Amino acid sequence: MTSASTNRRRGFAVAAGLSVAALALAGCSAGTSGTDTSGGAITIGTTDKVTTLDPAGSYDNGSFAVMNQVFPFLMNTPYGSPDVEPDIAESAEFTSPTEYTVKLKPGLKWANGNDLTSSDVKFSFDRQVAIADENGPSSLLYNLDSVEAVDDTTVVFKLKSENDQVFPQILSSPVGPIVDEDVFSADSLTSDDDIVAGNAFAGQYVISKYDFNNLVSYKAYDGYQGLLGPAKTDTVNVKYYADSSNLKLDVQEGNIDVAFRSLAATDIEDLKGNDKVKVVDGPGGEIRYIVFNFDTQPYGAKTAEADPAKALAVRQAVADLIDRDEIATQVYKGTYTPLYSYVPAGLTGATESLKGLYGDGSGAPDADKAKSTLEAAGVATPIELNLQYSNDHYGPSSADEYALIKDQLESSGLFKVNLQTTEWVQYSKDRTADVYPAYQLGWFPDYSDADNYLTPFFLVENFLSNHYVNQEVNDLILEQSVTADPAARTAIIEEIQDKVAADLSTVPYLQGAQVAVVGSDVNGTEDTLDASFKFRYAALSKG
Repeated sequence: MTSASTNRRRGFAVAAGLSVAALALAGCSAGTSGTDTSGGAITIGTTDKVTTLDPAGSYDNGSFAVMNQVFPFLMNTPYGSPDVEPDIAESAEFTSPTEYTVKLKPGLKWANGNDLTSSDVKFSFDRQVAIADENGPSSLLYNLDSVEAVDDTTVVFKLKSENDQVFPQILSSPVGPIVDEDVFSADSLTSDDDIVAGNAFAGQYVISKYDFNNLVSYKAYDGYQGLLGPAKTDTVNVKYYADSSNLKLDVQEGNIDVAFRSLAATDIEDLKGNDKVKVVDGPGGEIRYIVFNFDTQPYGAKTAEADPAKALAVRQAVADLIDRDEIATQVYKGTYTPLYSYVPAGLTGATESLKGLYGDGSGAPDADKAKSTLEAAGVATPIELNLQYSNDHYGPSSADEYALIKDQLESSGLFKVNLQTTEWVQYSKDRTADVYPAYQLGWFPDYSDADNYLTPFFLVENFLSNHYVNQEVNDLILEQSVTADPAARTAIIEEIQDKVAADLSTVPYLQGAQVAVVGSDVNGTEDTLDASFKFRYAALSKG
């Protein structure tokens, strides 16, 4: 358990080849509904990957997409809103400045028939803290001191800091799924096979068949008593693709009903002219950024030429040279827009702190400024920069995106970029092991609040594990999270962005929208492409 006074961290963010016939899967798990309310099963395609179904072991969009369908939450966001409300809880409120009390609905059941009680809730959060998996979300519980199960339906979360404005949102985040204490291990990750075999689900769906990163089949759970109501479609199959071009082909040919995360921008543009499908946009909180490892970047703390001033100059030069507008238009055809700070436009407290500090001061690059910055710090050029990106996690355009970034840096004559790529499963391990001096990440928010774009990255202990330390920033982040006055909290959030922009722990450069391509007979997409940033299959229907 980390100390809330000093530390807090968190973090976001496939084989194809199955025949369509293989998607017609038989069999219902115990506790599922056998009635198809929509007139037909729905098949969804994605290039996202699952790392694990255990909520303690993953902090990525592909895994959380599954968890949102099958696990219950104490708090959740209703369709069309970013604001949390009780889900399987009937009430949730602060009963003292450091106690958040949740009352469960009576008679809750897991799909396997086990009672779902406050004991499961306590177990779920205690195991997150006990396991503290490096790739898990336990860092979100930075302010949790203990959990008490008062009776079968009452849970009290005892917090370290008073008036935590973020904690209700955290209960809806990747650390929030409630798990069955009779199926999950208390002190180690539980395998996907054991979770599925144990039918340890109580969300809108259960998993009836599971083929890791090939196919997941869902059946509606008629015991769900949560905020979102019953699923509109009884059977949903999710097919995983290694190649987005095959995903595009299948959705335009009607072999699948929905394509969500991630099609190439050029494919989306092309599909807009196809009357067999609908392209549906939703508000987007996704951002893209380059992370610098403060130990291993050029002149980093553990390099032979360690020099913090020179290391900062290297980061500043990169910020001077990035042409966000060129990446947004040339690679992403406007499905992403330039981002000049750490909190995306549209959220309370968002600024453009980087725009005035770097480049030409108006958002465009400036090679002369980059050169002057490096010269003033005594940095010899060209700088050799090892830059890594994932070739399978952030969509098919990552290769073009990073080829263009490489060109932008090298065309100045100031950098020699060694561009390398790794598949996500290995990438997610390497990046926290100091393997990459600079590397690509994307962030898909846990909840729609500026806090979620600051605390994962810029505390002394952070999800990036990039050795960035600024105690003043750390303390300001902790302060904003317990500041009840909205104007005062906004001012602190703005100050944090200014200070981090001066340090450049990361260089954010793009903000994206949510885009789904669906068959012309699919309904409900607009309902779930909302500002909660959660794609809930239960909103979809066909026919």
